[in-house]
Amino acid sequence: MLILIEHIILGIVQGLTEFLPISSTGHLVLFRELFGLQEAGLLYDTMLHFGTLIAVVIVFWPEIRHLLANPFGKLARLLVVGTIPTAVIGLAFEDYFEEIARTGATIGYEFIATGLILWGVESMRKGHRSFDQINYLDALIIGTLQGAAILPAISRSGLTIAGALLRGIKREEAARFSFLLSLPAILGAVVLQTKKLVENPAESANLLPMLIGTLFAAIFGYFAIRWMLRIISRGSMKGFAIYVWILGAIILAMQFLGYWHY
Repeated sequence: MLILIEHIILGIVQGLTEFLPISSTGHLVLFRELFGLQEAGLLYDTMLHFGTLIAVVIVFWPEIRHLLANPFGKLARLLVVGTIPTAVIGLAFEDYFEEIARTGATIGYEFIATGLILWGVESMRKGHRSFDQINYLDALIIGTLQGAAILPAISRSGLTIAGALLRGIKREEAARFSFLLSLPAILGAVVLQTKKLVENPAESANLLPMLIGTLFAAIFGYFAIRWMLRIISRGSMKGFAIYVWILGAIILAMQFLGYWHY
């Protein structure tokens, strides 16, 4: 029963925080520290990513159907251009950043940095460019920012949405492009992790709790995307900035007082 609850918690955390601008990896590290949860393992990490991939596909199925029907169209080319720097950064620094995520030594500072980014971009002028006006330079810059978000508590969605807003793209359009750009990134992570699993067969595991956790990641990921699209179009991300500042301060205090066990 405890194993099932642990998998459900991790699934909910992954689903919510993958698409809200508050960092999924940073939250998984934090929850494991606070509640003494075990490392999910490569197999479960792959399944969690698969769950969030399902959420993106469901929400953006019209756009994905268009991509499948027009594999060489402008949107497909933009996603390729945006994915290239993400892939290069991810593959070049994978081992280094995996070690940072494992120890969680810097996530307090990274949460605070995420908050500064969100607050800063919300304080700037509003964008005016539509989705159809996104160009290759936009995609390259936003994709590079997505790659920079490989740091565990730097939010991928926060950084890419911020980058799109700084490029003058309208708020909801910025979020849409950010989530669509996450599709090849998440798919690439699933493929890479699956390759590792084939090369190094996974540890024995109870499959049912993993499937339930994956289901929760998909469900909560779906609602997180819908919620974020509504927030970005009608509200402000400053609330998320305050939230991650508080988290960062708590983590730094825990580390200072010796309560951080990683």
